[in-house]
Amino acid sequence: MDTPALSLNLNVNTMSKQHGRHVVVVGTQWGDEGKGKLVDWLTEFSQGVVRFQGGHNAGHTLVINGVKTALHLIPSGIMRAGVKCYIGNGVVLSCGKLLEEIQGLEKAGVEVRSRLRISEACPLILPFHAALDIAREAAREQGGTEKIGTTGRGIGPAYEDKIARRALRVQDLKHPERFAAKLRELLDLHNHVLTTFLGSEQFTFPDALDPFVSHGKVQFQPVLDEAMAHAAEILPMVADVSRELNEAHHAGSNLLFEGAQGTLLDVDHGTYPFVTSSNCVAGNAAAGSGVGPGLLHYILGITKAYCTRVGGGPFPTELDWDVEGTPGWHMSTVGAEKGTTTGRFRRCGWFDAALLKRSAQVNGLSGLCITKLDVLDGLAELKLCTAYELDGTVIDILPMGANDIASCKPIYETMPGWTDSTVGITGYAKLPPQARAYLERIAQVTGVPIHLISTSPDRDHTIMVRHPFHD
Repeated sequence: MDTPALSLNLNVNTMSKQHGRHVVVVGTQWGDEGKGKLVDWLTEFSQGVVRFQGGHNAGHTLVINGVKTALHLIPSGIMRAGVKCYIGNGVVLSCGKLLEEIQGLEKAGVEVRSRLRISEACPLILPFHAALDIAREAAREQGGTEKIGTTGRGIGPAYEDKIARRALRVQDLKHPERFAAKLRELLDLHNHVLTTFLGSEQFTFPDALDPFVSHGKVQFQPVLDEAMAHAAEILPMVADVSRELNEAHHAGSNLLFEGAQGTLLDVDHGTYPFVTSSNCVAGNAAAGSGVGPGLLHYILGITKAYCTRVGGGPFPTELDWDVEGTPGWHMSTVGAEKGTTTGRFRRCGWFDAALLKRSAQVNGLSGLCITKLDVLDGLAELKLCTAYELDGTVIDILPMGANDIASCKPIYETMPGWTDSTVGITGYAKLPPQARAYLERIAQVTGVPIHLISTSPDRDHTIMVRHPFHD
């Protein structure tokens, strides 16, 4: 007997629909590359922006019509009316800091709550996480060990709880009794570490922790009371983010996935242990938001025209950025290299193409956006690191791990600088020839095409060579 043929009409119809195109934006250096501006600019061509990792240790500064706006948790797309913003499950969430940010935007006339969706699977950052973070850094310093350079905001300890499968998550806010029971268990553990192992009674904690800490211990009731107060405002914005993103894709919406920090701060691929506590690479956009990797259509690497780094750790091309009159001083002052989130000054150095090769490799970059090209205006000559000498051997890609990276001696090519201003230029042909030569050499050495160039912090001062949302 013949077997009836299976009907494939449903599948054919589904596949023939016009689906969305999705772009992932990642930093390729140590963060602070200018991702916020590019995400804001690209949001004009998308219907949703997704944050997929990190916490409020990240920060973007946007300049729109000459007005500065700093964001730490909410995706940069919130500045575009009508665009939905999503905080994915890969983010560790401080409800207090998120609400502060929402209130600040609302005072500026930005509608947030109806457009923001928060994954119920986000682990929560609570006061004891910040206390642990601060006490550990203090203990390292006291013991003569180099500090990691964390922001002290509890990001790492919150991720530790997640990996240890004991984290309190956003979804727990729906169940006060369950939340309280889990909180009590967590405090028993973490207070033991604080007092017995770290000696927290001897440390001075920031004023923000005063309501929660007594004699080095984090108190149960103030933490619970604050969490329940936050729940009333947070829960109306909680959603099944994975489902909403997949529905948006099938409805034809373009999505933009916004990375925080930078590739060289990735916990696996960065300058370990001087890294953050999450995966900053493009592949984590899938795991950190709940979409399949096949939906990540284009990977845009954001790269400064020079290098900067905040905090400790190796930096092969670092210059004397605090000596007046030097190229490093020029980068620091003209580039206003001070952290959005921490206010710390950034270390500055020459562009490192060998470093960028590593970033291109682990992210699978489709194209580059070079930012802050205008900061280099006025430098007589530029140096471009193309390789390193490590233990007598020349290597053309950044090695793995902080110890080897610290031993790398950069090998430079010297190129002529330019005196003409590039500020605000929006056409590639209008750039000074020396600037075009510099960019073309970067693309040649790294093997990644340059598709966008930023010539000032303003969203409109952008040169487009190829549009990431166009096939």
